[in-house]
This record gives sequence, structure tokens and C-alpha cells, in this order.
Amino acid sequence: QVQLVESGGGLVQAGDSLRLSCAASGRTFSSRAMGWFRQAPGKEREFVAGISWSGATTNYADSVKGRFTISRDNANNMVYLQMNSLKPEDTAVYYCGATNRIAPLWNGNAYDYWGQGTQVTVSS
Repeated sequence: QVQLVESGGGLVQAGDSLRLSCAASGRTFSSRAMGWFRQAPGKEREFVAGISWSGATTNYADSVKGRFTISRDNANNMVYLQMNSLKPEDTAVYYCGATNRIAPLWNGNAYDYWGQGTQVTVSS
């Protein structure tokens, strides 16, 4: 089993940057694909970014391409989401997920473990 804890959220202004962290504990962290999802009030949870177990493959939602970067540090059981040029529409609760399944990174149903979420608020 894997436990995930997100951190790094907060209140920032449009155009600012923020880095989210996901700390993982439990077994076989390095063998799991990881992803970031977000959910805004009144909306469904949506895919943001994903990364394969090795870090060789990444995938991003069109809305964040060129602005967000997902990375991982398996030696320290950490996953990061660097968010640049933040926009008010990025405001949401961001969740870190983990999966051992062979599936597209954008498929939220494939993720078995989730963190508690961290709030990101971008003001105009």
C-alpha cells in the first residue's frame, strides 16, 4: 500500500509560480506511475499531468502544456508539479495519485491511491 501527502499549495497571483510536492510512503513507490489531478468547485476531477515509473514518459493536459512540469525523485519518494504562469482558472484542489496498472496516464480510474489534496488559489 502507498500513502501520499501533498503540500505546497497556497494563494498566489496570476503569473506567479508554485511547486507542489507529493511525498509517498509504503512499498514499491518507484514501480508506480504517478499523476496530478485537480478539482475545481462545481467541476469534475480532471487530469493535469502524469509520469511513468521511470520518469521517461510524461503527459499533460492541453490546458497546462508549456506551463506545468511533472517530475519525480524515486530515491526520496517524491513527485513534484512545477506550475508556472499560473492563471485564475488553475484554481482548484490538486491531488496526487499512484497506480501500478498499465494504462494511459490521463485515466483517473486507473489510479489506486490518492493524497488528501492541497488547495491552489490564483487571484487576478
